[in-house]
Amino acid sequence: MLSEIRMARIVEAIGRVRSRKLSCIGAAEFLGVSERHFRRLRDSYEEGGAEAIADKRRGRPASNKAPATAADFVAEQFRTRHYDFTPRHFHEELKREGFRYGYTWTKSVLYLRGLVKPAKARGPHRKKRPRSPLPGMLVFQDGSTHEWFVGRPPCDLIVTLDDATGAILSGFFIEQEGTLSSFRGLAETIAEHGLFSSFYTDRGGHYFHTPEAGGKVAKDNPTQVGRALAQLGITHIPSYSPEARGRMERVFGTLQGRLPQSLRVAGIRTPRAANAWLKATYIPEFNARFGVAPAEDGSAFVAFVGDLANILCIQDERVVSRDNTVRWQGLTLQIPEQKHRRHFVKALVKVYAYPDGDLAIFHGPRLLAGYHSHGAMRTTPRTSAA
Repeated sequence: MLSEIRMARIVEAIGRVRSRKLSCIGAAEFLGVSERHFRRLRDSYEEGGAEAIADKRRGRPASNKAPATAADFVAEQFRTRHYDFTPRHFHEELKREGFRYGYTWTKSVLYLRGLVKPAKARGPHRKKRPRSPLPGMLVFQDGSTHEWFVGRPPCDLIVTLDDATGAILSGFFIEQEGTLSSFRGLAETIAEHGLFSSFYTDRGGHYFHTPEAGGKVAKDNPTQVGRALAQLGITHIPSYSPEARGRMERVFGTLQGRLPQSLRVAGIRTPRAANAWLKATYIPEFNARFGVAPAEDGSAFVAFVGDLANILCIQDERVVSRDNTVRWQGLTLQIPEQKHRRHFVKALVKVYAYPDGDLAIFHGPRLLAGYHSHGAMRTTPRTSAA
């Protein structure tokens, strides 16, 4: 609608054009409109005066104005059910249920009712690093400690993310981030999508050995994760600043603002139940909502053929004791008599510790025995699915 001040400015601009003190282009710039629109206003004013350029809708209610009952419904839903949602997430949940009003109107209702506060102004613009052109060229992995479940202590969410598409390749809750959680994320990603080219992580102790705090990583002294990545032919890239992991940090910001609320509404209260729900429901929906198309057609993922379980595990060397046993974290693992060798006393062997807790002893490439997590010898072979 045209206010009295706006009307006065238009009349003033038309008067200046008539007296040749201003061109039509200058008058349009003065009013902040196009030259074509100014000419329409001038012609209408000359034909019918100020009344001709007044907004005919003034004083009339908008034809598409939402009824008060709709605003009441939005406020009630937010107060009782979605009180911890962001306005955007809240509007998306309403749309799932057939809500027809737009996000801007919904947000304004929440602001006017005092249910949410305006967001803080953003900081200075930073230019984003271009995404990788193909899926599988660069993969991120990180963990976020947060109160994901209402009434439960904080736990870690481990996410493995593709850089090209922003899609979550693996996500699960665990008590604490570490070597085995990294192996699990890698195993789920490679099993479903294939091998990828580069792996980008922070410099946590399970990813890299760092001789000096805040210094360069020791690439000649790999961790268990580094050793496994080298066996798979994946380049491991360390991050030296939070800004370098900006894409990963933004994903966790989105998850922290949405996932706890979705878990609460779905009635999921334990990490075990949540992990199944994440894989079956939440991650596919998240990727559909926030994923992007890659810049180029194709994929850099390569199908993996081999024994992934015996790579993505902890491998530690031990010397066999005189009683033909190996000590491992408080357990005594007895090596059984072999067909071609009666004992391995003083031999150098490797203990493999798998993410599910199982153990195995290898002499070179040969498996000597498998064990359960409590140290008892397995009577059946360990399956690759385990």
